[in-house]
Amino acid sequence: MSFGEVSLALLRCSFVPSLTRSLAHHISRVSDDMAEYKIVVVGGSRVGKSALVIQLIQNHFIDDYDPDIDDSYRKRVSIDHEPCLLDVFEYRKGSKHSARREQFIFAAHAFVLVYSITSRESFLELEELRQEILRIKGTDSVPMVLVGNKSDLEDERQVLLAEGTDVAERYSCPFFEASAKLRINVDELFYQAVRGSRRVRDDLPRSRSKRSGCVST
Repeated sequence: MSFGEVSLALLRCSFVPSLTRSLAHHISRVSDDMAEYKIVVVGGSRVGKSALVIQLIQNHFIDDYDPDIDDSYRKRVSIDHEPCLLDVFEYRKGSKHSARREQFIFAAHAFVLVYSITSRESFLELEELRQEILRIKGTDSVPMVLVGNKSDLEDERQVLLAEGTDVAERYSCPFFEASAKLRINVDELFYQAVRGSRRVRDDLPRSRSKRSGCVST
């Protein structure tokens, strides 16, 4: 049985939440000094997910892309003096490849939830997407970053900065307004996703010790 089949089988086993959480937050190492972080970017149509990812990976802005293709990208970076490999998958709502999408979500270490400040509809869609992620992951302890993209289009704004801040507080996650076009906060929002993943990774040994009755000293 492949790892993907194991992952999907575990999704169906509601009686092993601690095991699924442990597997889902396991961070593999590319080498002795480099960890790999799987990040899934989610959001509605035309919010600029591809543009954010391409700016991160290739350092340029794209305005034209195929909205029906799920893409994944990789980049080596250094975050807080730790070399790491970012494996970024772009999730499109309504994608035809639902099984593959669920595998990526289950295996992901962190999520970037993207809406456009020029689209209230995209802002309201986020709760449904977040609930789908929590369902697939089988835990509420999922590192997320909330992003209001297209901050360069202030004259077309439909979502206030305060509204994004309020949702981020409710989700207990970092929040950025960003511009893929002007490369504002692009690197930082992905780096924050990695930092959130590290915190969950570092908390896992402590949570296991509490469940087993062990006390760390």
